[in-house]
Amino acid sequence: MAISGIQIIGTQRSGSNLLRVMMDQSDQIASPHPPHILVTFIPLLKYYGTLDRVSYRRLVKDVVNYVNANPVPWEGVLLNEEEIFNQSERYHLLEINRLIYEQAALSKKAKYWCCKSMANVHHADDMEEFGLRLKYVYLYRDGRDVACSFKKAIVGEKHIYHLAKQWKYDQEACLRLRASLPEDRFYSLNYETLITAPENEVNKLCQFLDIPYHEDMLKFYDSKTSRLTAAAGEMWSNLEKPIIRNNTGKFLKEFKENDLEIFELVAGEVLTALNYELYAETKEQTLLDDVHLDQYIAENEFLKKESLLTARKSDLENRAAQLQIIKDIKAGIPA
Repeated sequence: MAISGIQIIGTQRSGSNLLRVMMDQSDQIASPHPPHILVTFIPLLKYYGTLDRVSYRRLVKDVVNYVNANPVPWEGVLLNEEEIFNQSERYHLLEINRLIYEQAALSKKAKYWCCKSMANVHHADDMEEFGLRLKYVYLYRDGRDVACSFKKAIVGEKHIYHLAKQWKYDQEACLRLRASLPEDRFYSLNYETLITAPENEVNKLCQFLDIPYHEDMLKFYDSKTSRLTAAAGEMWSNLEKPIIRNNTGKFLKEFKENDLEIFELVAGEVLTALNYELYAETKEQTLLDDVHLDQYIAENEFLKKESLLTARKSDLENRAAQLQIIKDIKAGIPA
């Protein structure tokens, strides 16, 4: 059976783990928690030089170790670095990524593997040139609610200006990709519609993927993968609960001071393009002048450091092994 790939794209904190565990309930899809192979290792490739037999073998070993150190383990998937090396038709990071995800599908005897590393949209041109022929699922959520979620998360930007810029950047990349691909390879899924009409939306997604819908896909919260994910980090705790159908419009209560105005100044056009209503009564352009931007940069750095200081100890410990692997690679320490 030929194995195909699915790539979920968009911005994190848009319900992507909810979608991932839903999809993983299908016996046709293997959708493990993402270690973000491409986003992590593309910046590290310079430490390997030209990929020859020796350096590529080292890269395979490091990537496999990194996946094995993921905060959420890949249940039932045994990665053999020697097999991955021998199966590689090209010495390329995308080849390693493909073979690792295919192993997840093979372990489950599934038709698809699914990668939830949403920032991979920024590597879509490379994936297309590589010939992966993926199906893309673009999951999008009101960017203002995405910002509210990131403000509480251990990861990501923290100031509203930076959050708006990141969300806009990601959505524009997704929309460009949508315009370049045939309809049978790109599916747009709105988060707000997914949580209010989940059975209908998941049914339509299954039709796009040409797989049967199963009611267990909406009982994801009883699954082992949901429990493992929820246990690995506070920001995934909702995966042990049924869908929260009113989880929308939180920014209307949670935004403070100029948050709404700044977000809509930066990303208002994209919000409108995705059919979200704008709420700011005024849009003072001076909020984006150089003096304010310098202030936002300083505040963003402070808030990111503060989020680590106040993070749950177990959340930091769960990420420590992967961070050490990256440090060792940069220091030239062999795995």
